[in-house]
Amino acid sequence: MQNNAPTVQGELERVLWTLFREPVRLTGAGRTDAGVHALHFIAHFDTLRADLDTDPTLVAKLNSMLPREIVIFRIYAVEPGTHARFYAISRTYHYRIATKKNPFTNDLAFHFYRQLDVEKMNEAAAILLEYDDFTSFAKLHGEAKTNICNLMEAKWYDDEKNGELRFEIKANRFLRNMVRAIVGTLIDVGLGKYPPHEINRIILERDRSAAGASAPPQGLYLVRVEYPNCQSIL
Repeated sequence: MQNNAPTVQGELERVLWTLFREPVRLTGAGRTDAGVHALHFIAHFDTLRADLDTDPTLVAKLNSMLPREIVIFRIYAVEPGTHARFYAISRTYHYRIATKKNPFTNDLAFHFYRQLDVEKMNEAAAILLEYDDFTSFAKLHGEAKTNICNLMEAKWYDDEKNGELRFEIKANRFLRNMVRAIVGTLIDVGLGKYPPHEINRIILERDRSAAGASAPPQGLYLVRVEYPNCQSIL
């Protein structure tokens, strides 16, 4: 919610309130910086309505009331106490780099045309999996009580045919600005500013200034949030 600008949460609460005729307060699985995209996102709210699983028109009604930037895929009832943020067991992000000029992805990827050594970037990315303290990639003075994260995947994919590099990273949780800081640092490795093994030093210093600059937000996508015993809706 922002007092001076429209937000995803604000628009969703507005249409839910309008349709349900009761105050609705959403709690999301997390938050993203301005300019970052979400292809898959989960939020929960409390309601007195009992037809969430039985009204086949509910999703269509809500989508017709929402701005074109927001779409609801599914709405359903869960057990009382279920929490969209604290119950999540993993989150997956993708970061897209356009390696060739493409006017259709100006706001949907980071356009970067210098040659990158993807093999060395993947060497450095693999080292990330050996650690769990990511203070060096955390936004300074953040609200997180701990900078410990269980990283499960971190790998670059080169789609040369379509002129795109894609970084896929999965963890139980992420710190504010963490993925963009990691991507910026790995880009430095790909440019030859330092060898892959320097990632060890950067992590062990536990100092944000030791890592590279954060990559721009337009290339980052939240693509999946997973929960125990639940299948993804995508």
